[in-house]
Amino acid sequence: VIATKVRGEMWQGKDGQGLGAGHMTRACEDSLRRLQVETIDLYQCHWPDEKTPVEETLQAFEKLIADGKVRTIGVSNYGVRELRDVLGVAKTSGLPRIVSIQMHYNLVWRQEFEDALAAECRENEIAALPYSPLAAGFLTGKYTPVRAAKSKRASGVKKYYTDRGWRTVEAVRAIASELGVAEASVAIAWLLAREDVTAPIVGANSVEQLAAVLEGQHLVLSNDHLAKLDMVSDWRTGEEH
Repeated sequence: VIATKVRGEMWQGKDGQGLGAGHMTRACEDSLRRLQVETIDLYQCHWPDEKTPVEETLQAFEKLIADGKVRTIGVSNYGVRELRDVLGVAKTSGLPRIVSIQMHYNLVWRQEFEDALAAECRENEIAALPYSPLAAGFLTGKYTPVRAAKSKRASGVKKYYTDRGWRTVEAVRAIASELGVAEASVAIAWLLAREDVTAPIVGANSVEQLAAVLEGQHLVLSNDHLAKLDMVSDWRTGEEH
């Protein structure tokens, strides 16, 4: 599946960014050229564009689909309100309907998706594609309260430095040790066991990292393991995120 996004600034000047027809048309052409393909399987709005009417965005998608440049469409980083808006406009205007949503979701960042967005996706049969399934490496066990991340790249991990976050990492580490697998495999397996998850979006910087991620695809956690992970990472306890 060839998937890419549209929204961010790709050039300076007129229509350089956004979800207006002018930007989307040229950005799609540029993506096709870079990817060296004739059709994008899944073209996604990277994040909402409050300055552009949803109808204009969907009309641009409609034209790209009619021209054979795009097969299906989706969104990323949309909240419940934005998701309802785009679904509502598509229904009332007879415009293309989104089929998927990318969202930040993992063992230590559950609330945003589970609180309301999951139910909305389920009700409307929207595929949920969580990104950052390993919490920027936090769930791989490479960080500890004593050996906290120091690199510039690790600055995005600090939001997971909570009591619940560290307890979750320890639970993942214990299960991984018991099963003889990598921590990353356990984190991926937990995601794949979630009823509302279609497929996590993963990345790797090495063959070894990729192997651990792929191992998680085939790892089936026991009900006891799943219950332990659910409990230790549960945001409903009233603690921090």
